[in-house]
Amino acid sequence: MIKVGIIGVGTVGSSVVNILKDNADVISARAGVDIVVKSGVVKNLKKERDLDIVLSNNVDDVLNDPEIDVVVELMGGVEEPFAIVKKALQSKKAVVTANKALLAYHRYELQEIAKDIAFEYEASVAGGIPIINALRDGLSANHIESIMGIMNGTCNYMMTKMTDEGIAYADILQEAQDLGYAESDPTFDVGGFDAAHKLLILASIAYGIDAKPEDILIEGIENISQDDIAFAKEFGYAVKLLGIAKKDADEVELRVHACLIKQDEMIAKIDGVMNAISVVGDKVGETLYYGPGAGGDATASAVVANIIDIARSGKSTPMLGFDKPMEGKKLRLKPTANIQSKYYLRINVSDRAGVLAKITKVFEQNNISIETMLQRPSDETSANLLISTHIAVESDIQNMMTSLASLDFVNSKPVMIRIV
Repeated sequence: MIKVGIIGVGTVGSSVVNILKDNADVISARAGVDIVVKSGVVKNLKKERDLDIVLSNNVDDVLNDPEIDVVVELMGGVEEPFAIVKKALQSKKAVVTANKALLAYHRYELQEIAKDIAFEYEASVAGGIPIINALRDGLSANHIESIMGIMNGTCNYMMTKMTDEGIAYADILQEAQDLGYAESDPTFDVGGFDAAHKLLILASIAYGIDAKPEDILIEGIENISQDDIAFAKEFGYAVKLLGIAKKDADEVELRVHACLIKQDEMIAKIDGVMNAISVVGDKVGETLYYGPGAGGDATASAVVANIIDIARSGKSTPMLGFDKPMEGKKLRLKPTANIQSKYYLRINVSDRAGVLAKITKVFEQNNISIETMLQRPSDETSANLLISTHIAVESDIQNMMTSLASLDFVNSKPVMIRIV
């Protein structure tokens, strides 16, 4: 029998308890052993929970219990769970976590501590989608050329509604909050940080890149308007918040931001709260993983699957799937300034003679070539210039954005979206 202790018995933790109870027969058959939750840790013991397990508000009741084989960490945060997981591993207990923030900052330290002790984290990225095992095991024969994914259901829901129903950003954000998809402070989701944590985990498995969120390009969807969506539709694009990892020689670029992506791409067709991740391997080609990225049962399904894996083997391969540099050498993170892309810009200008000539001059001075340009009235005295570029360098675009914002006939900070 495998005995489990859960630290953080909230929505996901309660679902883990219920799945292990409701599906005990099939889980036992697949694991080869019975799996039961012995105890759990919560912050508030007074809160009603319809669970048939012993509850405590002291993590040591789980960590110091010699009968507990697997510690499931579902509390969230970074430093406190890091200390708890570290202690569990040092006590030779296997660990399962769904904590993407913990792994975004401490995954390499945890791999070094865990060594041959099982440490699993499938639920940390894309909820119920088995993307971790796909990358670490199923695609292990491939050089991974790129990873591109919708990794935040809240943003995807908002962009879908803005595109299909013409709803303004502020209105759809309020709706997402009312439905429980977005928090009262939505920055972690709409600012791209949630997706960035997930991307960093995947990039470590694929490329061995040890980067922190502060090291990579992270932007959200806060500045997207109906003008941007109209432009995208007119030229055959969808607007999505994507996490992108791409290998170029011995460098890997990592970035999270809103993108214009061709409507016929598989990833562009994913709507609503669903997640999807495209992985391109040099031998297998493109594979797409689709499913619910959040929710108690979906996330708990991945947690329980990890517990079953541990029950089968008792230990794991290296946590990130490798124990020497990838590609035969150490890949390095490409500086954000060196990233190359096509770009879309929305520039609100005073509607007067000579403005277009001055705008195009700024593009020329910054080595940016214009591909398409549309002008749409904004009000009686101003207009939005909607411009797409040929491939350009990120540093040149950023310099140009600064120059444009300083012009007296540019009425607000220009908006830029990268084109994939």
